[in-house]
Amino acid sequence: MEYHLSTKLNGNIAMTSCFHENSFLQRDGSLYKFIWVRHGTLDVEVDHVVMHLEKEEMISLTPLHHVQIRGVDGEYLTFLFNSNFYCIYGHDSEVSCNGFLFNGSSRVMRLKLSPSQSARLDSIVDIFRGECEIQDNLQEEMLRIILKRFIITCTRIAREMFDVDPGRENTFDVIRQFYVLVDSHFKEKKQVQDYADMLCRSPKTISNLFSLYRLSSPLRVIHERVDAEAKRLLLYTGKSAKEISEILGFEDLATFSRFFKKMNKESLSEYRKREKRE
Repeated sequence: MEYHLSTKLNGNIAMTSCFHENSFLQRDGSLYKFIWVRHGTLDVEVDHVVMHLEKEEMISLTPLHHVQIRGVDGEYLTFLFNSNFYCIYGHDSEVSCNGFLFNGSSRVMRLKLSPSQSARLDSIVDIFRGECEIQDNLQEEMLRIILKRFIITCTRIAREMFDVDPGRENTFDVIRQFYVLVDSHFKEKKQVQDYADMLCRSPKTISNLFSLYRLSSPLRVIHERVDAEAKRLLLYTGKSAKEISEILGFEDLATFSRFFKKMNKESLSEYRKREKRE
């Protein structure tokens, strides 16, 4: 199954079961992605880390993630869109996925769908397929509505996974906002206090909220976001370690080197050589 729509304002939405064979979509660095295994298994490399996905597992990825399909043994579906088609930042109040389903860390959201959850998403996919057959001036907006419904359904499934009941939505939104702020400011702000101030909360309150939902500590989230960006710059650009340390806001190369070794148990040069060799 393959469908792709480009709008006059450079918006793109696509659904395909052959993403690994579509070089055009693979080269497009602006796309958000849902990758959903329908049958069998799928090996996906995200930022040089291979994930083995099984039937009814789904991951959600941002344009920051470097993705390659390494092995297909079954059937999968990829749902893709860019910000020009639907901006999750501008419509956050509608879908509540920013900083939750989508964030810049290499620790991506991974959902295991129950039969009922899979059926809910299947019905949306069927509606999408039906709308693809209708060629009129209303199609673009209809596809946007269907995409929004798909995102909201995935957000609800993820909330169920984290036991976010209606009475705790406001507290969970603080966590989402924390992730969004980290994505925006991790290069210059590396302390929990910085983000707590922006959220008008105390660092202890933020830490307690992360503990409540069994998430990594807020400081770990900041460090993982910095580390993810460091790895992307090391692997996918020709920038030197010194240039990367400056981009990421470290006071000098030595400080950056210590941080990287603490996070990864190997030096910058060792990591780059090993990953390039593999």
